[in-house]
Amino acid sequence: MSGEPLWTSDAMAAAMRAGIGGVLPRAITGISIDSRTIAPGEAYFAIKGDVHDGHDFVEAALGAGAALAVVAAAQRARFPKDAPLLIVDDVLAGLVELARASRARLGGRVIAVTGSVGKTSTKEMLRQVLAPQGATHASVASFNNHWGVPLSLARCPADVAYAVFEIGMNHPGEITPLVALVRPHIAIITTVEPVHLEFFKNVEAIADAKAEIFTGVEPGGTAILNRDNAQFARLQRRAKKVGIANIVTFGGHRTADARLIDVSLHADCSAIHADIFDHDITYKLGMPGRHMALNSLAVLAAASLVGADLVRAALELSQFQPAAGRGVRRQLDLGNGTATLIDESYNANPASMAAALNVLGRAAVGPSGRRIAVLGDMLELGPASADLHRNLAAAVTANGIDAVFCCGSQMQNLWEALPTATRGGYAQSSDLLQSQVVAALREGDAVMIKGSLGSRMKVIVSALEKRFPEKAAHDDAAV
Repeated sequence: MSGEPLWTSDAMAAAMRAGIGGVLPRAITGISIDSRTIAPGEAYFAIKGDVHDGHDFVEAALGAGAALAVVAAAQRARFPKDAPLLIVDDVLAGLVELARASRARLGGRVIAVTGSVGKTSTKEMLRQVLAPQGATHASVASFNNHWGVPLSLARCPADVAYAVFEIGMNHPGEITPLVALVRPHIAIITTVEPVHLEFFKNVEAIADAKAEIFTGVEPGGTAILNRDNAQFARLQRRAKKVGIANIVTFGGHRTADARLIDVSLHADCSAIHADIFDHDITYKLGMPGRHMALNSLAVLAAASLVGADLVRAALELSQFQPAAGRGVRRQLDLGNGTATLIDESYNANPASMAAALNVLGRAAVGPSGRRIAVLGDMLELGPASADLHRNLAAAVTANGIDAVFCCGSQMQNLWEALPTATRGGYAQSSDLLQSQVVAALREGDAVMIKGSLGSRMKVIVSALEKRFPEKAAHDDAAV
């Protein structure tokens, strides 16, 4: 990329039709909405959230070296006359306009990813395979909502070769305005599963909401769809209805354009044999699970479509590692040996829970070790919630899970459906369950922790890490 700043203050002011307060520096090196992590030279957007109003932290942001702050006109009087400000009617709306200007100047190829499961991992795989082949920008973390997408887009340099954006939703109509900003050349739907059923009458309605991503695809663009998914035909019809002629498929289905021929699933990786657009290719994916192997097909198809070298992209997948809370593994030092912690605490739904149990079932354990699942409530499942939790018992049995610890009112349904011998422990909350899990862990165990974000399963991950530090960290401390 060139040495030009991300934005100039003049360009930002023009894009947002903003008024100016104080003396503004020319160069803006980044965009931030968090005064705690802002870097010198970045612009601070004082967004009003559900809990905090960003205007309360403008002084802190400027004190930390922010180049300027974007504030609402109604709040202007709170700040000194000489404070470096861009003044707009609404700060979030101003960020959206800046995102729109960012997309207008972007000359690279743009990929958007949505789906019920695997959005973030697929986005990160795309980052992994594209970055060595050209300047690449991608959303950080799971910035995929009404503020995360415009923030990610506003942060995109003008001269990148590739840009990858994650788009999420839990209500109908949420994807449409976001994809209108991103205007991707390629739209990927990883899969459609029964998630957010509290807000949808059925899985077909979820598919229709995911299909909103097609409305923003650039003319001549491509939709990449999971051929194995039960909603494939519905999604295909939706794509064609909005004029997308190029529909590429991935999966194990014999007609898939990116087809899984064979996969060897290991404890911490997968060996994959695939046919990608009639190119026979074998590669290693540095993350376990059939679901991840399937999503890697979509990644390689997208990489090929944007002009990246397919073989080089496949080689890069061997280096791929999971994001925080999405399957990261640690070796915990128990003093007399180690245990494996699989941190899946970021989020959960029935499909991702079943996939995580499958991965746990393949995890290596010691001679006396057990495979232990620690599960919290899956949220936003509506009237079907009790059955969806109860039905996980089949996946527990099928994957040879030795013990299950549950917390939350919904997970009690699974607890009651489990064989007595498999019941490890139950509590109403993760706070109350953590001591049971810590006390139960022994040498050679593999423990997987998963639940919806609102279940706060990270509490148990943190308790285990505090009680049993990783081997390297423990040794360093001893020295």
